[in-house]
Amino acid sequence: MKRQATGILVLLALALAPFPALADEDGAAIVNKAFEYMRGDTSKSVVEMTIQRPDFTRTMVIKGWTKGKSDALFFIESPPKDAGNGTLKKGRDMWTYNPKVNRTIKLPPSMMSQAWMGSDFSNDDLSKTDSLVEDFDHTVTAEKEVDGMKVYELTSIPHEGAAVVWGKLELTIREDGVLLREAFFDEDGLLVKEMTNSDVAELGGRLFPKVWTMKKAGETDRFTRLTYQELAFDVKLPPNLFSLSSLKTKRR
Repeated sequence: MKRQATGILVLLALALAPFPALADEDGAAIVNKAFEYMRGDTSKSVVEMTIQRPDFTRTMVIKGWTKGKSDALFFIESPPKDAGNGTLKKGRDMWTYNPKVNRTIKLPPSMMSQAWMGSDFSNDDLSKTDSLVEDFDHTVTAEKEVDGMKVYELTSIPHEGAAVVWGKLELTIREDGVLLREAFFDEDGLLVKEMTNSDVAELGGRLFPKVWTMKKAGETDRFTRLTYQELAFDVKLPPNLFSLSSLKTKRR
């Protein structure tokens, strides 16, 4: 059974002390709070994506919007050769648009875990899907106080039969809802990739990790980094923004 979810961030210097596992519902509440905190009722952002490889570095600027737990729309703003490429996530459905051929493609579930524009982020990672909230059981396995704030370690196991690609996730979440780390494991329990953060600072009126870095396990010179340039929460969005019409016309 394939398994899938989405992702974010870490405190690498912390070795969290063992802590008696809390009730599953406590873990679910922590994850739900983090998801809502990082996304808001609505959001609007401008993000620089840097894809680092041993022989090249590629940079794109992405503009995006989200609404609720599952709707997202984003376009590449630059470089010019990629500008206008867009992705729409509505509910559990996802479409991509290529302006060069004027073609919209609906992605099957099997493609949600594939790389977005050659990066280390999957289609699902970038859209910040609610699969993390809906498809997993979350258990708190450790707790520690860092700089006067509680930090939780959680293990997330997919529900039986859930249409996800991951066998397990590990999350690190601050008590204020800032998600610090997400590690992705396959069905054999092997680490596949990890997202970590840096530069937690005020952004969009709340503390938010400005830099997200996704790196595959064992890689040292290959990664993808998202750097938030602009971010606003709970903004008024145009009617029918999350639609195929918007995707094709790059409606703002």
